[in-house]
Amino acid sequence: MFVAEMDVPQAPFVVDAVTRALEVGDTGYDRGTTYADALVPFAQRRWDWTPDASTSRTLPDVMVAVTEILRVLTAPGDAVVVTPPVYPPFYGYTRNEGRRVVEAPLTDAGRLDPTTLEAAFREATGGGPASGRPGSGRRAVLLLCSPHNPTGTVHTRDELETVLDLAGRYGVRVVADEIHAPFTVADLTDGGTPFTPLLSVPGSESAIAVHSASKAFNLAGLRAATALAGPDAVADLRRVPEEAGHAVNHLAVLAHAAAYTEGDAWLDALRAGIVRNRELATRLLAEHAPAVRVHPAEGTYLMWLDVRDAVPAGVDPHRHVLRTAKVALGDGRDFGAGGDGFLRLNLATSVDILTEAVERLGRAF
Repeated sequence: MFVAEMDVPQAPFVVDAVTRALEVGDTGYDRGTTYADALVPFAQRRWDWTPDASTSRTLPDVMVAVTEILRVLTAPGDAVVVTPPVYPPFYGYTRNEGRRVVEAPLTDAGRLDPTTLEAAFREATGGGPASGRPGSGRRAVLLLCSPHNPTGTVHTRDELETVLDLAGRYGVRVVADEIHAPFTVADLTDGGTPFTPLLSVPGSESAIAVHSASKAFNLAGLRAATALAGPDAVADLRRVPEEAGHAVNHLAVLAHAAAYTEGDAWLDALRAGIVRNRELATRLLAEHAPAVRVHPAEGTYLMWLDVRDAVPAGVDPHRHVLRTAKVALGDGRDFGAGGDGFLRLNLATSVDILTEAVERLGRAF
């Protein structure tokens, strides 16, 4: 229960799309804007946002897209700002490209902190406002996870406006991984925060956002993604080498397009099930492991567990749970600053499995 993929049957419209392609031999290279063309009406329906498909680049997956974009926007030695605790590959892929990671941790409540971000931007660019602008020799990117993995935080429009304003003042480019965007639940809960696409926010003209259906529709084995650019970033996205798209899986694009086109009802039912699973897990944890604190989440199918008061000092909670409860959860330390003493639980499974897993956690806590 540590990997962010779902234990659910594949959607029939995805199976049909891939089967049809195989039956007629549509297994060649992928070309064109099929992916973005399917995303546009989905984004209109779900987020009241109309992305410009003509600015898009279809790429093999989200992190390939992020890597290629970082290569265009930065050089080895430049800084990439991340907001931990955050998706672990943000660290690995960034460092593998020879970029420096600068951390701007979320608040204890899991929100973006403008003061912390400004300090990180100052460190990343080596100076004050506008120090990272072209010609300064110090370029930097904010790699934003929106919605946020692992906390499930959904950034508000006001928060995104603040981020973009700060980034603009320091000349920091913003690249958003919006892979969890379809899996927010504001419409299913009281007082939830709806997802706001970064490129719909004023000040995002030089930003780039990456989307994929792989998380919401359980397509990690059929990966694909599309990158979309604000008007001032179109030329940058076009600088991503053509060869970067040669490895795009055409069957994956067809699967993702089917998900965006035909998957609304399936996704809504699944989201409702995750809301119920989150309520179940919260209730069971209170019963069987009351020392564990649950971080409130408005998105993703993940649960961020604070176990700092549930294990003795010096005990590795990840190993402790694996050894005593025989449950494999995500190790909070993998997510960077602020992750020590936390575990990540995947809620996207059956009620029976989730119930057994949480009851087992009671053995550890």
